[in-house]
Amino acid sequence: MAKASASLDLAASPEAVWKLVGGFGSLPDWLPIISRSELSEGGRTRRLATTDGSAIVERLVAFDERGRSYTYQIVQAPFPVTDYSSTLKVTAGKGGKGSHVEWSWEFTPKGASDAEASRIFQGIYGEGLKALASHFAKEGPETRR
Repeated sequence: MAKASASLDLAASPEAVWKLVGGFGSLPDWLPIISRSELSEGGRTRRLATTDGSAIVERLVAFDERGRSYTYQIVQAPFPVTDYSSTLKVTAGKGGKGSHVEWSWEFTPKGASDAEASRIFQGIYGEGLKALASHFAKEGPETRR
């Protein structure tokens, strides 16, 4: 099983970051590649549409509001992987200043090498975290409390 992660430190508070990213249906609010998210099954399943027209279905397997994290699995997607699980977590930054966002994932490649499959997610999540940083750079001081 391949494992990887992407992370980012922000000046914004963990509460402000979690308010944006913590909803299981909130990806279109900050992840540029996702144009639509529809929740079903009481919010436990999300159907995502990408900007290129691809469809992705993911299932929420753990949600921790207090710990500001959630874990999900891909049910259906155009990626060369199986057994995909990912966790998005927001914690306080070093010294209690700002926040630290970590997006980790593990999967079994299917029809691709570990490195090839990892590059796909590293690209998606890396661009997503850059967009998240850009979002908070545009916001005013109220997001930094």
